[in-house]
Amino acid sequence: MEWPGFLYGFYERKLLRSLEQEKIPRHIGVMVDGNRRWARQFNAPTSEGHQAGADKIHEFLGWCQELGVKVVTLYMLSTDNMSRSGEELELLMGIIANTLDRLDDDANISVHAMGAPELLPDYLAERLNKLTARTPVRERLHVNVAVGYGGRREIVDAVRELLHDAVAHGRNITELADELSVDDISRFLYTRGQPDPDLVIRTSGEQRLSGFLMWQSAYSEFYFCEALWPAFRKVDFLRALRDYAGRQRRFGS
Repeated sequence: MEWPGFLYGFYERKLLRSLEQEKIPRHIGVMVDGNRRWARQFNAPTSEGHQAGADKIHEFLGWCQELGVKVVTLYMLSTDNMSRSGEELELLMGIIANTLDRLDDDANISVHAMGAPELLPDYLAERLNKLTARTPVRERLHVNVAVGYGGRREIVDAVRELLHDAVAHGRNITELADELSVDDISRFLYTRGQPDPDLVIRTSGEQRLSGFLMWQSAYSEFYFCEALWPAFRKVDFLRALRDYAGRQRRFGS
């Protein structure tokens, strides 16, 4: 049963009032899942689902800026997604490129690319590089864009870079192996220098990580939402934040 718009507005304001600023997560990871299923519900082309999902991303980032979230990591295209049909991938890459252009228009957002650029078309890899190099006028939100991303690959890339760095600095590999620490690997992750995600949200009812931020999410809180990503509402987001605020984070203790 659908609620009238004024009831949603009332409920949204009530949820907003219940949130304490100090309990807003600093870094949120989002698995934007369900675009294709959303399109099937309306007998629409898959590309319409991807476009609706892209539009939702910009709406979501606006909510995050309003609420004071500092970092958002968007899981937009995984290495596993690269096995989809050429036609769907071509359309999806174009939508992602347009999404990056819209991010470029927001002077308050900085962007960092995460993933394997060699798996992407040249035009998309170039846009990611250009956007990453740009400095925002006044940064209110930092956005990590995970495109051509895989969690296992990220860890492998981090270890590979760590080894190359050790050799470049004349370190003995046996000595490195004996002294290797968690911090050593963290220094070479795609998100190096950033806080780990406090909260990871996945839409569409799926309850698995699918390789997303496998290292960084060791102590993250997870929230799984039944709504498909294009249908994800601000009320759903506020519910996730309320749920997060009510948890006691233990960090393994």
